[in-house]
Amino acid sequence: MKIVPVATESFGANTYLIVHQNQALIVDPAVTSGAILEAIRAEDASPAGILLTHGHFDHVLSMDSLRAAYPLSVSIHRDDADFLADGRKNAFSLFFHRERSFGSADHLLEDGDRIPLGNTYVEVIHTPGHTPGSVCYLCDDSLLTGDTLFADTYGRCDLYGGSEAMMAASLASLRNLNPRLTVYPGHGRSETLGNALDTVAYLL
Repeated sequence: MKIVPVATESFGANTYLIVHQNQALIVDPAVTSGAILEAIRAEDASPAGILLTHGHFDHVLSMDSLRAAYPLSVSIHRDDADFLADGRKNAFSLFFHRERSFGSADHLLEDGDRIPLGNTYVEVIHTPGHTPGSVCYLCDDSLLTGDTLFADTYGRCDLYGGSEAMMAASLASLRNLNPRLTVYPGHGRSETLGNALDTVAYLL
């Protein structure tokens, strides 16, 4: 599997493609649908679905426009499913003082689910803390962490449903994974999992 970052255009949130056998899963469609579709074409791939690491607005902004162009299913952890239609929970109303809702997800994920992609799969790891339904996606030697873990910090826990205790437990659980995995976070640069976890250990 190949991880393809799509140029950040919106609120500093990262969008990624997981590409395998000419299929591309779109993770956190934050940038414009045009930029995402152009990146998929550059990989000579077809869009295969949308995966959300959590339900905050800045990670789902082009989800509905992508679904208007292609019949794409959207997957989110069940504990964040109601964020999409609620501007308070998805934090849009906090920043912009007005409501913003998005379409509902098609598939509700659980910890340990395996999402097929060609002849392989992407594994779901539930990592609550930033939101109740935050997840990481494990694929080969890469870990897409959303707003759970960044290169040099972890996601804020003071928004709706956030929990410092849950975050600490989630980060501790990531210690069970290969420290040489490459972390692709929801904001900022990539880092190895071991280095990122060592950095945040001093912040908890």
